[in-house]
Amino acid sequence: MSYKVTLIPGDGIGPEVALAAKKCLEATGVKFQWEEVIAGSAALEQYNTPLPDYVLKSIRKNKLAIKGPIITPVGTGFRSVNVALRQELDLFACLRPIKSIPGVVSRYQNVDFVIVRENTEDLYAGIEFESKKPAAKKLISLIEKLQPKKIDHDSAISIKPISPKCSKRIVEFAFEYAVKNDRKKVTAVHKANIMKFTDGLFLETARKVAKKYAGKIAFEDAIVDNLSMQLVKNPRNFDVLVLPNLYGDIISDLGAGLIGGLGLAPGANIGKNIALFEPVHGAAPKYAGLNKVNPTATILSGVLLLRHIGETKAANALEMAVSDVIREGKYVTYDLKADRNDPTAVGTQQMAEAIIDRLKRG
Repeated sequence: MSYKVTLIPGDGIGPEVALAAKKCLEATGVKFQWEEVIAGSAALEQYNTPLPDYVLKSIRKNKLAIKGPIITPVGTGFRSVNVALRQELDLFACLRPIKSIPGVVSRYQNVDFVIVRENTEDLYAGIEFESKKPAAKKLISLIEKLQPKKIDHDSAISIKPISPKCSKRIVEFAFEYAVKNDRKKVTAVHKANIMKFTDGLFLETARKVAKKYAGKIAFEDAIVDNLSMQLVKNPRNFDVLVLPNLYGDIISDLGAGLIGGLGLAPGANIGKNIALFEPVHGAAPKYAGLNKVNPTATILSGVLLLRHIGETKAANALEMAVSDVIREGKYVTYDLKADRNDPTAVGTQQMAEAIIDRLKRG
């Protein structure tokens, strides 16, 4: 059997880490047919849009995609292609495992929890009104008529929608993931003590869903700021975290820090019939073309792809090969060396080749 997969190389270091992951996936013996498409800066130059329609058509057709990171301008420019992909394809669940890898220099060892982030609403829904524009002024006037609080009339406004439907399906996803993967506890993360109607709805929905799993999976909730402290104090107290969109993004980076950095953090975006896999880290354009950066996060995103399609044996073998190479510490990129200036550090593709060699040796 051969799997058709849309491959989006991405921006900056994206093409390099995507190539490394592609080679490692092929080395497992699983057959793939790759359909390469471009999105991001390269697409903007060629098609005058960072997300051409043909990219979405390819993913909808193949049902599977893997991508390198894509640049998201800060403050100006086009909106995030990553967010647009998730919303256009209704990839409502963002899965980000946070798992220690032996051999990685880190303050913590034996960390193993999973972040399940809602992907389609919250502040990332993109409902914003620019400061001083007529729409913002009109909205501020309307808000002041509906409630007593005053808003500065030159404010920019973002709207945070949280719905019962989206909250229910992401919490159900988290519990089902826990059941299928022998996890013991789900923690719903929120700020319902302050945002009583939005985060309050998310928490109320989570509590209702949790009742269906009583006796199978334990349930608790945590306020997001306290959770951040608790994760730093003892991350091993947590198992599966389910969070609204913004908190999920922030806690993902915190979690990556617990295991050694973003270069080790894989991700998956999963919908009803479509799944897209990508590393958590950004495009790091200053390293583009230098064959220098760590490909682990993208390769491990490929491991998630293999698990998603039921190729469990291949997934386990590739994950073990990555772990073995990192634990040995010989053929790894500079960031995985005890001394980042270690002259024995290898490049992106050389580390991928070492993983492939270990995979073939079994």
